[in-house]
Amino acid sequence: MALRVRETAVAGHKRSANLSVNAELLDDAKALDINLSATLEKALDEAVRARRREQWLEENREAIAAYNARIERDGMAGDHVRAFKARTGA
Repeated sequence: MALRVRETAVAGHKRSANLSVNAELLDDAKALDINLSATLEKALDEAVRARRREQWLEENREAIAAYNARIERDGMAGDHVRAFKARTGA
């Protein structure tokens, strides 16, 4: 299995950020020895990937719908080969 690493993670470029967090949640995280930077970085990475995926799907929605309609109407390339193999047992 290949390990997928984001380019920014490989480069290791980090920048400080100030943010506000629920005090009780922060206390619990510290008590449980949770690495705040690593946890936030992972959560942000997942959120960014999800948002980019949503944006890509929205930007390409019409093309995807047109492709799906064409496949529904005309079938997939090679369908005739699969049908032939199924009939002949090849």
